Amino acid sequence: MKRIGIFILSLCIFVACTQRKESPTPPWGAVQDSAGFDLSEIQGAGELIALTLSGPDTYYDFGGRHLGVQYLMAERFASSIGTKLRVEVCRDTAELLQRLGNDDGDLAIVRLDADTTVSGWRVGEGKPQLEEALANWYQPAMLAETREEERDLLTQRRVVRHVFAPMLSRGVISRYDAYFKRYGRQYGWDWRLLAALCYQESTFDPRARSFAGAQGLMQIMPGTADHLGLPRQVINDPERNIEAGARYLKELEGELAAISDHTERQNLAMAAYNGGLHHIRDAMRLAERDRRNPHRWSDVRIYVLRLSEPRYYQDSLVRHGYMRGEETANYVDNIRLRYQKYKRSAK
Repeated sequence: MKRIGIFILSLCIFVACTQRKESPTPPWGAVQDSAGFDLSEIQGAGELIALTLSGPDTYYDFGGRHLGVQYLMAERFASSIGTKLRVEVCRDTAELLQRLGNDDGDLAIVRLDADTTVSGWRVGEGKPQLEEALANWYQPAMLAETREEERDLLTQRRVVRHVFAPMLSRGVISRYDAYFKRYGRQYGWDWRLLAALCYQESTFDPRARSFAGAQGLMQIMPGTADHLGLPRQVINDPERNIEAGARYLKELEGELAAISDHTERQNLAMAAYNGGLHHIRDAMRLAERDRRNPHRWSDVRIYVLRLSEPRYYQDSLVRHGYMRGEETANYVDNIRLRYQKYKRSAK
């Protein structure tokens, strides 16, 4: 009988001893023999590769930060063995197990039962060192601790920092109005709309920093700053940060150039600024399939919200998986409401 490495993370987990043991064949069948790229080779390469599926418990992108309880635990394990973590997202369990059998990854995070939130980590044949390290590392309390860690991160994301008043006085939105006006003209955005977006991002706090590492008034991610040519040492400078944010919005708008209506194009650009262009395009494809208008925010918004449901984020049209869409939906709506107030009070 083949020896099969299986490590199931759940509250009722049985922690294996350091010696490999026989395991019953799981419901999806045995993993095929692999080349055995084991722990010492993984450490030498400096990278642990995890195969997984997109989902709220396994792996997803939220505000520029990768989340999912299983992902966060995999980060911990990778750190414990002195490597970085690289995640490869598969379309389905069959692809995941095939790639694990081909040794395309070092371990797989799989859902054992579609009706529960229990997931498993599976190590294929030929990796006894990795299996032993995983068994020695894991403690049952880790699962609950990591769920709390993710909950804290998501709570931090929603903290509203009332650092400055919504408007300083009648006709003056913020102390940064001159920058909003300058770069609004340059990039074709109403300065009051830029100001409304900035308030939603940071409440006009130039020192604001998100849980994912976004910084400054317009909450620019370090990777986005690099892409825009904004030096990281000046990322919190108010003018440079506002210019970069406005330029990035213009870039996103250009990616959505097929949308002829200017207001709708900007709505979807703002949604992409918050939730990621890839998720917005997934929602647009779903809207079009269902004979809704993929160029109208009110129609696309429906699918931004639905991308948190398995029947939608597992749809063959969806290329980037699960999305926590509620924040993005509210983000655009709140900016538009604040913009209407700013238009009545500032010229």
